[in-house]
This record gives sequence, C-alpha cells and structure tokens, in this order.
Amino acid sequence: MNIATPPPGGQRIPVAVLGATGSVGQRMVSLLADHPWFEPRVLLASERSAGRKFSEAASWILPGPIPAAVADLEVLHVGAPPDVPLVFSALDASVAGAAEKTCAEAGSLVVSNARSHRYDRDVPLLVPEVNADHLDLLPHQSTTGGIITNPNCSTIGLVLALKPLSDRFGVRRVSVVTLQALSGAGLPGVPSMHVIDNVIPFIPGEEEKLEKEPLKILGTLKGSHVEPADLVVSAQCNRVPVLDGHTEAVSIELASGASEDDLWEAWVGFRGEPQRLELPSAPRQPIHRIRRPDGPQPRLHRDLEGGMATAIGRLRTCPILDFRFVLLSHNTLRGAAGGSLLAGELAMARGLVPGVTGM
Repeated sequence: MNIATPPPGGQRIPVAVLGATGSVGQRMVSLLADHPWFEPRVLLASERSAGRKFSEAASWILPGPIPAAVADLEVLHVGAPPDVPLVFSALDASVAGAAEKTCAEAGSLVVSNARSHRYDRDVPLLVPEVNADHLDLLPHQSTTGGIITNPNCSTIGLVLALKPLSDRFGVRRVSVVTLQALSGAGLPGVPSMHVIDNVIPFIPGEEEKLEKEPLKILGTLKGSHVEPADLVVSAQCNRVPVLDGHTEAVSIELASGASEDDLWEAWVGFRGEPQRLELPSAPRQPIHRIRRPDGPQPRLHRDLEGGMATAIGRLRTCPILDFRFVLLSHNTLRGAAGGSLLAGELAMARGLVPGVTGM
C-alpha cells in the first residue's frame, strides 16, 4: 500500500465505524487506527456492546493487541447517527439498511460493506479501480450525506480481473467456481463440525450476488443510473476450511480474439484512479501475476500489497469458452474493510465527503 500525504491542513478526518465489534468491523478499526487521513472517533455496535469500552466489547480475533488509540473508546449504540463527516459500516444486512440511511440523512457520507443498498438505482456499487466514475451517482441521492456500497467479497476479485479484459477485448460470458474462506462467514462463523474435513457447496445468497453485482459494476453510467453490462455470469460458491482468502476458478468468453500474452499484458499493466492518485490503501499494482504452476494459494499470496492486490495464475485456453484462470483475493481486506477504506479515500480525494475539502 502507498504512503500518502496527510489531508489538507494536516488534520485527520474524524470517522465512525458501525458494527465495530464484528469481524469486518475489527478489520476496519485496525486499519483506521494509524490511517494517515482518517481518525476513528466513534465506534458503534449493538445494544449488547453499547456503554462498554471497545476493548471489553470486542472479542478481538486479529493478530496483535487492540490498537491503543481505540481500546478505551466507549462503544455507542447504532441507533443514534454519529456527528462525523464519514461513516464506515460493517453492520449485518439485517440492520444495516435503516442505520445507514439515518446516517446519510444526518449529513454523513456512508461507505457500506452490507448488501442493503447495493442495488439502489442511485447508489454506487464501487470498486475504485474499476468504476470510479459511478461516484457521479451521489448528487442524485436525496439525502444531505450519501451512501457508497462495497460489493460482495467474492465479486471484488472477479471484477478486478474482468475489467482490463472487458476494456480491451470485451467479455461475453463468465463461469466462476469459488472456494471461499471461513472468515467470510463473520462471527461466530461456521461450526467446526460442519467444515473440518469438508467442503460446503452452498453459501446462502452468494451465487446470486456474484452473478448480479459484476453487471452493475462493469455497467455504463447513464445520468442518474447505471446501465448493466451485457454480460452473463454463472457462479457456484463453496465454503472451504481456509481462514482468509477467496480462490476463484474462472472461465471466460471474450468478444474479440486475444492470446495468453495479450491477457497478461492487460492484467499486469492495469491501473486505476486510486493508483494515479496514490491513495493510502491503494495497491501499487492491483493485479499480480503468479508464475508458479500451483499458484495462487491463500497462504502464500493473500497478503500481497497488504492484502489489497488480486493474484492471478494458471492462465490457459479453455475447451468450452476461450480462457480459464485462477484468482485469489483477500476477502476481509480487499473484499471488505480495505476495499471500503479505499472507497472512502477516493471519495475524499474527489471532494465528496461533506464539509471536507478534496485533495
């Protein structure tokens, strides 16, 4: 990840985290603790955690201690919107929709990891390297603040791989089989007796999200809405006994002819607006080529560039479609907390955070 200059005036921007005690919320808090632009001032969670110090309320699951900067912060209940310009939401979808809307109506820009608003007509479903222009939907929202959504964790790695190919060759059809890590299930997660010595070939709602979300992300901005991409995605999703890192086996049909070298050139040379702006959480190279024949592997490649890069390997021709390959993306970093922070950084750099001057 990049080391970026502080925000204008040298002052970090106060931010809040909704759902701070959950698995994704903890990732957000850990990333924000030493962030050069953002300062975590308000942590919110359920009534069960409210009123307690964060160090007491969070069952910390990450390596190392709880950051000292947040350990003694009192956890507040999500019912009251925090008085900060930027809110990161790691709430469960069952409660996220209303809470995020309340924060946006109170004047905050909300960057959400939940699915609640992903398909709203005027809400960007954002992967910053892929569709930064979709931030132009924000002025069409009716709130004084706004909402940006982060896609599903398995979607992000896939669209990062598809975007360079779509731009250069066109992509018509995609078949993807995912091997998804346990951390994607959140806390308390999958029971050990279900997953040890096992693969679970069903994750509720996951295949539908993976088939639908890329169409909006890769779609074309048309004023106040996005015209979905002319693309068909077939997904089969599996939970596997890996702690972090989603692996995806992908086959694609292109709209125009290309060679394997052409695909590698498109991937390795791919950069987006976060790289041009040198945003703090942006990987210098969003896609890494893994040359070893048995890669990428979660244990070896999920932490590339602080967990923010997508690793691709095993590219070869496909006897049914055109090409097949394997990708790996860190699901709680690039696919959740880190992706949300990158979206917030891009919004701030564009001057879209209420009351905060752009970079």
